[in-house]
Amino acid sequence: MSKSGTNLPTGPQKMTPSEAFVETMAANKVKDIFGIMGSAFMDAMDIFAPAGIRLIPVVHEQGAAHMADGYARVSGNHGVVIGQNGPGISNCVTAIAAAFWAHSPVVIITPETGTMGMGLGGFQEANQLPMFEEFTKYQGHVNNPKRMAEFTGRCFDRAMSEMGPTQLNIPRDYFYGEIEVEIPQPNRLDRGPGGEKSLDEAAALLANAKFPVIISGGGVVMADAVEECKAFAERLGAPVVNSYLHNDSFPASHPLWCGPLGYQGSKAAMKLIAQADVVVALGSRLGPFGTLPQHGMDYWPKNAKIIQIDADNKMLGLVKKISVGICGDAKAAAVALTKRLEGKTLACDANKAERAKTIAAEKAAWEKELDDWTHEKDPFSLDMIEEQKQETTPTGGHYLHPRQVLRELEKAMPADVMVSTDIGNINSVANSYLRFEKPRSFFAPMSYGNCGYALPTIIGAKAAAPNRPAIAYAGDGAWAMSMVEILTAVRHDIPVTAVVFHNRQWGAEKKNQVDFYNRRFVAGELESPSFAGIAQSMGAEGIVVDQLDQVGPALQKAIDMQMKEGKTCVVEIMCTRELGDPFRRDALSKPVRFLDKYKDYV
Repeated sequence: MSKSGTNLPTGPQKMTPSEAFVETMAANKVKDIFGIMGSAFMDAMDIFAPAGIRLIPVVHEQGAAHMADGYARVSGNHGVVIGQNGPGISNCVTAIAAAFWAHSPVVIITPETGTMGMGLGGFQEANQLPMFEEFTKYQGHVNNPKRMAEFTGRCFDRAMSEMGPTQLNIPRDYFYGEIEVEIPQPNRLDRGPGGEKSLDEAAALLANAKFPVIISGGGVVMADAVEECKAFAERLGAPVVNSYLHNDSFPASHPLWCGPLGYQGSKAAMKLIAQADVVVALGSRLGPFGTLPQHGMDYWPKNAKIIQIDADNKMLGLVKKISVGICGDAKAAAVALTKRLEGKTLACDANKAERAKTIAAEKAAWEKELDDWTHEKDPFSLDMIEEQKQETTPTGGHYLHPRQVLRELEKAMPADVMVSTDIGNINSVANSYLRFEKPRSFFAPMSYGNCGYALPTIIGAKAAAPNRPAIAYAGDGAWAMSMVEILTAVRHDIPVTAVVFHNRQWGAEKKNQVDFYNRRFVAGELESPSFAGIAQSMGAEGIVVDQLDQVGPALQKAIDMQMKEGKTCVVEIMCTRELGDPFRRDALSKPVRFLDKYKDYV
C-alpha cells in the first residue's frame, strides 16, 4: 500500500476494490477522514493508515460531516466523511445540507447494504441515494467492483469542479475481491474570467458609474481572490460590502471595507449600497436572505445596474434582475475588469475623494452606534432586562448584555483567528462585530440555518489549520445539540475554544413570541447546568464569565491554553435575555383567530 499514492506504479495493477478506493483517495491527497467506524467499510478502514490517511472518530456522524465542511472551507481541498450504512449515513444529512449551501467540496462516502440483501429489509438497510439527492452536486454509485476507482475519482473531481458535496455510494460487499485497475489522477478545472462580450459590457457600465459598490461574496474566498478584489475596488474607489456571512471576503482594516449586508449586518454597508448606481456582485449568488431589509432599512438600490459574476451560470439573474451576467471565476474576472479599466478616465474618478469621505463617515457613525448600543430599542423586552438587573448568577455575578459581550470579544480576538458561529439570536447579532483580515476565517451554516453547527465545524477547521486560533460561538440551545464533540477535540488532540452564550432560552424564536404572540412564551425556556462544568467533566477546561471586564481576559486565557498548551476550553458567558431583531419578520404576521376558545390568543 503506497503512502499518499506516491509509490504506486502507473498503469493497470492487480488489487482489491478496497485498495483501489484507498489509493484513489491518496491520489487526491486525502489526509483526514471524519466518521465513526463500522463493519460496512472495515476492510478499507484497515488500510487507511499505511496510505497516510487518519480516521478521526467522532461522537455523532452529524458532527463528522460538519467537521468535513470546516476542513474543506479552511483548506480549500476536500473534506471527507464516512459512516456505517443506514443510521450512520442518515445522521449526516443535515450537515451535508449545510455544506451544500456553503459550496464546500465535501465528499460523503456512504457504504450501503450488500447487493444480495437489498430490498429484503435487512439490518441497517436504507435507500441512501435519495437522502442526499437535493444536497449533492453529484452522486456516484459503484455498480460493479471493477469501477471502484473510477467512481471514487469522479466524486472527488466533481466536488471541486462543482464546488459542493458529492456522494460516493458503495455496496458493502463491493470492497472485496480482486480487480485490475489503473488509479485515476485528479482532474482539476482551469477557470477563466468569463466571456469577452459580457466583460466588455460590464466594463462599459463601470466606466460610466458615479457610485459603484462591490459586494464581495463567498466566491471571492473560494477563488482566493481577495487581493484581486482589493485592486479592483481601489481602481474604482468603490466601497466593498461583504455578502451575508462572508465577513472574511475582504479585510476589515482596508479603508474601503464597509461590513456585511443581511441580517444583523452593517448599517454603513447598507447606507452605502443604497446610493449605488452600479453594483458588482463578485462571486455572490445574491441569496434572498442576505439582502432582506434590516435595521428598519429597505436598503437594496432599486434603480442600480447589477453586474453579477458567478462561476455557476445557473445563479446569474436567479434572485435579482441583472444588467450583465458573467459566468466566470471571481479572481480571473476581477483581474480582467481591472485591466479593462486601466488607463481610462472613469466617471467615478471625479468624485473619488468625496466618496472616500462618505465611506469613512458612515463607518465611523456605525462604530459609534455599536459602542453605544447597550440595549435593544424594544419596549417589549425592556421590562425583562430590568427584572434581570436584580438577578445574580449562580456564581454571584451579573448577567451581561449580549452586545457588550460581543464588543469585548471582538477587541480580544487574536490575529489569524478562525471563527464559526451557530444559528440563534446572539450569534446572529455577532454578524455586526466579527471582522477578519484574511479569507477562510469565518464559517456559518449559511442559508440552511441548522443548530449544532459551530463546534464540530471549528474542530474540522482546526484539524486542517492546526497553527491558527479556532473559536466557536454558540447559544445554549444550539450548544446542547453538539457539545458532546468536546470529547472528539479532547480525545484526538484538536484543541479549540468555544464561547457559549448562556441566556437560558431559545432567543430567536422567543423574539417572535414577543413581537407576534403577545409574549405568550411556549417551549422557549432552557434552564441548564453549568456548561463550563460539563466541559470539565469531558476533560476540557471551563471558564464562567459574569463580569464584563472578564470577557476579554477569559477569551485570551482560553486561546493561550489552546495555542500553548493544546487544551480545549469552554468559555461560558452568562447573558441577559435581551433579544435582537427576529429572524423571519418577513415570514410572520399577527395571528387572526376565529374559534371562541382561541379569541384571547391574538
